[in-house]
Amino acid sequence: MQIAVIDLGMGNLRSVAQALTTVAPQASVRVTADATEIGAADRVVLPGQGAIGSWLDTLVERELQACLNDALQDKPVLGICVGMQALFDHCEEDGGRSGLGLFAGSVQHFSHFHTAAQRSLKVPHMGWNQVAQIHPHPLWHNVDDNSHFYFVHSYCANAADDADLGMVYGSCDYGHQFIAAVGHENVFAVQFHPEKSHSDGLQLLKNFTVWNGVV
Repeated sequence: MQIAVIDLGMGNLRSVAQALTTVAPQASVRVTADATEIGAADRVVLPGQGAIGSWLDTLVERELQACLNDALQDKPVLGICVGMQALFDHCEEDGGRSGLGLFAGSVQHFSHFHTAAQRSLKVPHMGWNQVAQIHPHPLWHNVDDNSHFYFVHSYCANAADDADLGMVYGSCDYGHQFIAAVGHENVFAVQFHPEKSHSDGLQLLKNFTVWNGVV
């Protein structure tokens, strides 16, 4: 089994790869920006941390849009942090950027949602927080509801309207209920960092390595 961790020069790429190797020692895990390797992989991980504008620009500069779009169509894909945010329609960061449009909704700064009484909540949202599982999913296997995961982000994803809430598989509260996990068919994405989330994060990654992309 080949797992490609897409290298856009952002995020804990080696940590993600090491965590995947830990839970699936039989797998060949490659951190790569090579379109051929990504196309040949059985599973693709889309990590990222930092500014989404740089993430999207690097995707274009390295000519990886086509192979990523192919992966999103027909193989298990896991998005992490900015890798999740990029799958939405729009993000207001970096002056406003169009995302890849797999999920209907937008990514906005926490300040849009925090009331005056909540201004004491520090941004970025950094540290451990509970994730409520909204719907069952193979990646939640052996992960308890309301388990704690590790977050580092200043922007949060929100569904376009109530009709799109069916794509939400996990939510988290930080002065505002935001999307912590989202999925559609063969794609699952999380705002938190499973590679930093101890046993529950490793279990989610293990589930990904055996998931056939069917919900």
